[in-house]
Parts: sequence; structure tokens; C-alpha cells
Amino acid sequence: MSAAAPSTSPAGSGGTAAAPRVPRPAPAPRRILSHARLETRVLLSNGEQLMVAIALPAMVMVGLWLLPVGRLEGAPAIDTAVAATFATALISTSFTSQAIMTGFDRRNGVLRWIATTPLGRSGYLAGKILATLTTHVLQVVVLGVLGLVLGWRPEIAGLAALVPVWLVGTVAFGALGLLVAGLLRTEAVLAVANLVFVLLVAVGGVAFPTTSFPRILGGLADLLPSGALGELMRACLAGGPFSPGSAVVLLLWAAAGVAAVVRWFRWTDA
Repeated sequence: MSAAAPSTSPAGSGGTAAAPRVPRPAPAPRRILSHARLETRVLLSNGEQLMVAIALPAMVMVGLWLLPVGRLEGAPAIDTAVAATFATALISTSFTSQAIMTGFDRRNGVLRWIATTPLGRSGYLAGKILATLTTHVLQVVVLGVLGLVLGWRPEIAGLAALVPVWLVGTVAFGALGLLVAGLLRTEAVLAVANLVFVLLVAVGGVAFPTTSFPRILGGLADLLPSGALGELMRACLAGGPFSPGSAVVLLLWAAAGVAAVVRWFRWTDA
């Protein structure tokens, strides 16, 4: 009598093999948060980017606090210094750092690869936005503490008014950073992002009020996103006059920047 063949069915399966589990991507919010954490770690672990995000704005604050320049009449020196510093910090992270990081991602093929992953291009951009805002929070905390040490005493109303200005400024300069990264080669992105950052802070209405410039130069600075941001920051933090024109200019730059990125941003290095 022959022996019975051993059963190949799993115990308790009723003779039917279980279907293999198909791996599925994590939910979209989890993917975006994971990418945002990665982007934040990369930015904060890069010495050059950290210098641009924290060290340079801190030097702007101390310099404007000590030197009799860039002040509004009747406003404490530290108030105008903090306003210029926060504007500098916003531009450094939203524009300069994002332009450089995205430019290198494009050259290294990361953007092309992202399009084939569950994260996708929209998730990549959403993660970048969250990483930028997280870095801004760190900047505000660190630079705000430095300002408090130097004698800054902010008003709650001014800080509340600062929030929408900061958000619109982040969109405007973030879009411009992506546009530079998406149109130029990486080597050019590095040079242009740093040069434009220095020019905007020095003569673009950030460190010095546009009213302190000659009429023609001041009028041009008023039309720049940096001039509008600087004026609004001084209105929120240093008791400067609020200019509806500056708010309109910043909003227009934000809208035009987003439209330009949608139209001209290239995900691959030509």
C-alpha cells in the first residue's frame, strides 16, 4: 500500500493557498510628511545653507542694530533691525536655498525619478513647501530670541499681522526660487541665487527703507518683491506706515511667480 502524499496546503486554509500581498504605497499625507522631514534635514545639515538661513540674517540684525543706518524715524533701532532680519531670513530660505537645492536635484536626475514614484511631482512640491515653513519657524525662534536679547519687545498685533505677510512672501520668493532652478543650469543657479539674494537685501528695500534711496531707485525698489516685503515687515514690526501698494505688489509677484513656474519650470536638465 502506497504512502499518502504530503499536503501542500497551509494549515487551516481549506486547501487553498493564500494570495501574496501586493505592496501598496503609504497614504499621500504620510509620503509628503516624510519628504518634508527629509528636505528639512538636508537643509539644516548643510553648512552653507545653514549659514544663509541663520548666520547671515543674524549678522544683518547685529549690524543694523549697531550702525545708524536703515532706521525709521521714531522707531527703536532693534525694531527696524528685526524687521530687516526677518525679511532677509525669508528670502534666504524661500528663494536662495530652494533654488540651489532644487537646481541640484534637477541636475542629478532626482526630479525625473520623482515623477515615477508614488510621491509624484505634487507631493515633492508639497514636501518642499512644508520643509520651507518648518525652517522658517526655526528661523523666527532663533532670530527672535537674539532680538529679545538685544532689547526687542514685539507687540502681539504686529506679530499677528506678520503671519499673512510671511505666507505671501514665502509663496512669492519660493516661486521665484523654483523658476530660477527650473530654467537655468545648476552652475548658473548657484551664482544667480546668491547674487540676487545679496542685491535684494542690500539695495532691494530689505536692509534699508525705499524712502532712503534716490527717487528713481526707490521707485524701482518699491516694485520689487523685496521692497514690498521690507516695507510690510517694517509696518508690522517697527511701527512703519502700512502701504496698501506694497501688499498689492507682493500679491502680484506671488501670483505671477506661481503662474510662471507652472508654465516654464523644467523637471529635467536640458
